[in-house]
Amino acid sequence: MKKSDYKLLGVMSGTSLDGIDVAVVEFSFHEKINYKILKAETIQYTPYWKKKLSEAINFSEADLQELNLEYTSYLAEVLNNFIEKNKVEGLDAICSHGHTIKHEPQKRYTLQIGNYRQLAELTGHTVVCDFRVQDVELGGQGAPLVPIGDRLLFPEFDFCLNLGGFANISTEVNNQRIAYDICAVNTVLNFYAQKLDMEYDEGGKIAASGEFKEELFNELNRLSFYSEKPPKSLGMEWVNSEVFPLLKQYEDHIPSLIHTYSKHVAFQISEVVKYSEGVKVLVTGGGAFNDFLIDELKKISNAEFVLPSEALINFKEALIFAFLGALRLRGENNVLKSVTGAEKDHSSGRIYNP
Repeated sequence: MKKSDYKLLGVMSGTSLDGIDVAVVEFSFHEKINYKILKAETIQYTPYWKKKLSEAINFSEADLQELNLEYTSYLAEVLNNFIEKNKVEGLDAICSHGHTIKHEPQKRYTLQIGNYRQLAELTGHTVVCDFRVQDVELGGQGAPLVPIGDRLLFPEFDFCLNLGGFANISTEVNNQRIAYDICAVNTVLNFYAQKLDMEYDEGGKIAASGEFKEELFNELNRLSFYSEKPPKSLGMEWVNSEVFPLLKQYEDHIPSLIHTYSKHVAFQISEVVKYSEGVKVLVTGGGAFNDFLIDELKKISNAEFVLPSEALINFKEALIFAFLGALRLRGENNVLKSVTGAEKDHSSGRIYNP
């Protein structure tokens, strides 16, 4: 008989390199699924790790293996410190996404580091991890994985929009969940904010100080990815090869570049949420705190953009990776073929015992 109640640690590291999101979540599987975030924190990366992770896409295979081991040990240390500091007891498992270094589903390859068996050994807890690999092996994009959580935990919303390193969205069409990446967000905005010696564009203040560059706006909107049909997903490979070369020509005035790129993000999202008034969109991820971006979205779309509690904005992905782990432990599907394009719905994630 399956358990009905779980206490899990969800762990997520995103492409924007903000840090490692950690959330202790309780789930109950009864007539409906309920969740409660008990404790959550973002552990920021040190300059050493920020530099290493940002450069790792260019590492050799041997260097990547070494990095993977080193990062697994580092992640275990971070989680052990969090568990000890917060006196977390009674965990059923740690459910960890790891950190994406390479994502090339067209080559049936994706790499999230920190998912070695050693994570279970070093923490002394059961670990559920490496959620993306099986889907890619089944011909899927390996992303996005969050939509199963959107469907089961947030059914009252027409769309769930996450504004992280990339913008991704999920919704129901003909009783099927579909989801996909829309465009790059904080991977680009943070990169240019850091050229102005700021970690990120707090509240969209840099964007607000810039001017609109129509030529850049039009060039960005002509990128071929936007005309592709879902399922589709993005990685830093695409940003490096398609987006940064365009933006390089406009680096003489970074506030205007950020202003225009933010408007581009809002436009691409509005193209997806093309519905009349009354449509509710749940907005989470670090970009939800970008007032300039949110105001632009509200200006050009009739949809209602709902910003939930700060805990949910910041930790929704950690919450849902904990949920994916719960489904995996229950032997239930946690990846949808309608979202990723895989051969079938499936229950993904490796389970390691200490």
